[in-house]
Amino acid sequence: MSTPPSALPSHAVCPVTHGSPIDTDGPRMPLHTPEFAADPHRAYREARARYGSMAPIELAPSVPATLVLDYQTALRILNDPDHFPADPRAWQDSVPADSPVKPMMEWYPNALRNSGRAHARYRQAYVAAIDGIDLHALHTTVERIAVPLINTFCEAGSVDLVTQYAFPLVFEVLNSMVGCSAELGARVATGMAMLFDTVEAARGMEMLSTALLELVALRRAEPGDDVTSRLAHHPAELDDTEMLSQLISFYGAGIEPQQNLIANTLLLMVTDRRFGGNVLGGSLSTRDALDEVLFNDPPMANFCTTYPRQPILIDNTWLPAHQPVLISLAACNNDPAIRGGDRTGNRSHLAWSAGPHACPAKSVAYLIVQDAIDQLLDAVPELNLAVPVERLTWRPGPFHRALAALPVVFPPSPRMNPM
Repeated sequence: MSTPPSALPSHAVCPVTHGSPIDTDGPRMPLHTPEFAADPHRAYREARARYGSMAPIELAPSVPATLVLDYQTALRILNDPDHFPADPRAWQDSVPADSPVKPMMEWYPNALRNSGRAHARYRQAYVAAIDGIDLHALHTTVERIAVPLINTFCEAGSVDLVTQYAFPLVFEVLNSMVGCSAELGARVATGMAMLFDTVEAARGMEMLSTALLELVALRRAEPGDDVTSRLAHHPAELDDTEMLSQLISFYGAGIEPQQNLIANTLLLMVTDRRFGGNVLGGSLSTRDALDEVLFNDPPMANFCTTYPRQPILIDNTWLPAHQPVLISLAACNNDPAIRGGDRTGNRSHLAWSAGPHACPAKSVAYLIVQDAIDQLLDAVPELNLAVPVERLTWRPGPFHRALAALPVVFPPSPRMNPM
């Protein structure tokens, strides 16, 4: 008769947890509920206290995963694509076909969802397309788009900064960068809205794909100084399906994160005395606010998904093969092991990821978001929340940290002259 582990001396008990946190008999932490969206940092703290560096989570009903909460563990995983590839194809057939997270996680022929030589090929084309963006011209583009948007509400004295400013600004800037005409851009916008709303997602994807394939054909025949043209004529020789996937990835990586970063930063600036409360007279800059949000409330809070090739031991816990491992960028940035002291100007956060899948458009995103905020505050500097901060609603979802709306009020100001 074997001796139960509890009866063995402490030095004889194996310290390794056999099985993944995913395999725990206890409840998984659901990341898809309104309760999680309302206070994710409390959930991260409780999960860290109970599980340590990794926690068992549920991304959606019947979709288990592991969430990394420890900064150093995250770096280890992000910098080890051989053991933690980003290709989900061995996993995705196990997920219910109608799962709401499947479209965000399934395989596409792009850099985000591939590893090895395929990843290198897609990444080289993607990085070259982004590196060709003229940042000086982009500054002018943001101003050209921001001013007419601000003119639609500056005389009214109130606005929802998410739907009336952040989203339309980011979307139009992205259209400009990819070389979309106004007509094609309107169709892309409609398709994207249907896709994100999930009500008519299939028709939205069809509309979006049709418009973007027309753009690809146009830029193959008539190249310009834009992301689509550089992708279409890159030595990687991407086919139309690959081109479509790169462009959808470009929009997906641009719209939601940048919209959320603008809104989350403005929320910090209008509620924190260090930024002047109503923004006037603050001692810290827009860039300081951006970096603080990227530490504390990054717009993509839980992402950078990988799928171990085989069972692997991490932090005394076995992770199973082909099950998703997500990095909680928000939790890792707030890991007590790395927090402490004044972090003003500190950019060691993981909001842009790390390793071979690190965001290649960091400079572009910083410029767009900072210029968007500065243009707004130059025009209407005395912003205040229109409702108590506790009444703001955060959109449910396992991946993002996103306000449903950011209503503000301000003294009406005259319209500006467009560029």
